[in-house]
Amino acid sequence: MPHLAVQILIGLVLGILVGVVFYGNPALTAVLKPIADIFIRLIKMIVVPIVFSTLVVGIAGVGDMKRVGRLGLKTLIYFEIVTTIAILFGLLVGNLAQPGSGVDLGALAKGDITKYVATEHTVRGHSFTDLVVNVVPTNVVDAFAKGDMLAVIFFAVFFGIGVAALGERGAPVTRFFRVVADTMFWVTNRIMQVAPVGVFALIGLTVSKFGVASLLPLGKLVIVVYIAMALFVAIVFTGIAALAKVNLLFILRAVKEELLLAYSTASSETVLARIMEKMEAIGCPQWITSIVIPTGYSFNLDGSTLYQSIAVLFIAQLYGVHLGFAQQVAMVFTLALTSKGIAGVPGASFVVLLATLGTLGLPIEGLAFIAGVDRILDMARTAVNVCGNSLAAVVMSRSEGVFGTE
Repeated sequence: MPHLAVQILIGLVLGILVGVVFYGNPALTAVLKPIADIFIRLIKMIVVPIVFSTLVVGIAGVGDMKRVGRLGLKTLIYFEIVTTIAILFGLLVGNLAQPGSGVDLGALAKGDITKYVATEHTVRGHSFTDLVVNVVPTNVVDAFAKGDMLAVIFFAVFFGIGVAALGERGAPVTRFFRVVADTMFWVTNRIMQVAPVGVFALIGLTVSKFGVASLLPLGKLVIVVYIAMALFVAIVFTGIAALAKVNLLFILRAVKEELLLAYSTASSETVLARIMEKMEAIGCPQWITSIVIPTGYSFNLDGSTLYQSIAVLFIAQLYGVHLGFAQQVAMVFTLALTSKGIAGVPGASFVVLLATLGTLGLPIEGLAFIAGVDRILDMARTAVNVCGNSLAAVVMSRSEGVFGTE
C-alpha cells in the first residue's frame, strides 16, 4: 500500500484530470459533492473534541498556572509579530511584482460574492474589544455546537485550571480526558485513511466548476502569490527556525503528509489533530501543542494575511488606483485586526478582503474577478498557515526550554 502522502497526491492528480474531462458536467457534481461533504463533515466532527480534551489534559498536567499564562501571552505576541511580517512581506511583493498591472478587465469573468457581503458588514465593525468579549462563551454547549474555537479554548483553559486546582481529586477527570484524547486521535487516523478519496472529490468538484481556462487571465496573480508564499517560507520561516535552533526542513519532513492534505483540501481543520500529534512526536510537550496549535488556527494565519495584502494591491492596480504610503499603513492595521478570530467564518479571507477594500475605498466588486481562482490561492495559503502553526509549536517549546525533554 503506498504511503498516505503518495495516496493523497494520486487523489489530487486524478481529481484534476476528472475535473478537466467532465468540466461543467452536473452529473459529476451530483456524484462528487456528497463524497466531499461527508469528508469535510468527518473532519469537523473531530476537531472540537480533540481540542477540548487535549487542552484539559495538557493544562491539568502542568499544574503551574503562571507557566500556562506566560505561554499564552508569549504565543499571542509571537502570532501578532509574525502575521504583521506576513502582511508587510505581501505588500513588498505586491508593490514590486505589480500583479494587477496590465490585466485586461474585459477578459475577466466575475464570480458571485454576494454571500460574503452580509458577513462583511459584521467583520468591518469587528473591533478589538468585540474580539475579546466574544472569546467568552455565554453558552458552552452552543460554542461546542457552532465549533467556535476561541470560545472552546477559553472554556477548556478554565476547566483545565479547575481540574488542576483539585489536585488528586481531579486525577480521575484528567485520566478520563486523556482517554478521550487518545480515542479521538485513533478516530482521526481512521478518517485519514479515506483522505485520498476526499481530496479526489474536492479537487474534482473545483476543477469541473471553474475549469482551467479561468486561471489564464489571472495567471500572473496566481504565480506572484505562489512565489511570495515560497519566499516567505524560505526566508521568514527559515529565519525564525534558525533563531529557535531548529532546522525548518526537520519540521516540514515531519508534517509533509499534513501539508499535502491541507493544500489539497484548502482546510486547516483537516489536519489540526494530526499536526498536534506530529508536533508531540518530534518533541513538543502536549500542554504546549494543545494551546499553541488550536489558538494559531484563529490567530496565526500567516499565509492568509500575506495573500490578502497582495490581493488588495492587485485590485487597486487592476482599477489603476494608486495606494500611497499612508493608505498601505492603514491596510496593515486593518488586516492585522480583521484577520484575527474569524477562521470559522465561511470564506474568511474573502470577508476580510471585503472589509479591507471598503475601508480603503476600493471597488469591492473587484473581488468578484478573483473568485474563480480563489480556490487555487486558498490551497497555497492554507499550507503556509499549517506550516506556520507547526513552527510556532516548536518555537514556543524552545522558549520554554522543554523541546525534546518529554
